[in-house]
Amino acid sequence: MADIRILGISGSLRKGSYNSAALKVAAGLMPAGARLEIFDISGIPLYNEDAKAQGYPEPVQRLREKIAAADGVVFATPEYNFSTSGVLKNAIDWASRPPEQPFDDKAVAIMGASGGVLGTARAQYHLRQIGVFLNMRFVNKPEVFIGGAASKFDAAGNLTDETAKGLIRNLMAELVTWSKRLKKD
Repeated sequence: MADIRILGISGSLRKGSYNSAALKVAAGLMPAGARLEIFDISGIPLYNEDAKAQGYPEPVQRLREKIAAADGVVFATPEYNFSTSGVLKNAIDWASRPPEQPFDDKAVAIMGASGGVLGTARAQYHLRQIGVFLNMRFVNKPEVFIGGAASKFDAAGNLTDETAKGLIRNLMAELVTWSKRLKKD
């Protein structure tokens, strides 16, 4: 069987983002026969239906193509004001416009890191609500909530918490398994 392709999307634009770092960790913990590519959403403009009428902006078109080509998607979301980040919601809004909404029936996993104790639990649940309408097929377990992130990543962005690494490894394994089951090729 061909490699399982997973697309990683961080909901943080910050250079030292713990969520972007968590995706890099996930890329190194992928099961055999699977690979994770990280897509940078920083070039995606604010959603505007008038702009869409002129065609998808180039970064949006690339994102849509990457999602469509992937067997699964993993989001790493920060938590802002008890929800996911505006930039992640904006990228999802752009990518999900018809025609051919690329999230439909796609295997999806969520993880997140924050300074708070709950480690993005509320943001992840909001992201699941968004995904229900888009017919995303979520991995339910394990849940990866990396709380107190400043103490779990070193200054270079390396995850030093072995429990969190294990959860990410298990989440990626479940996402790959789920992606194989839903694969349409």
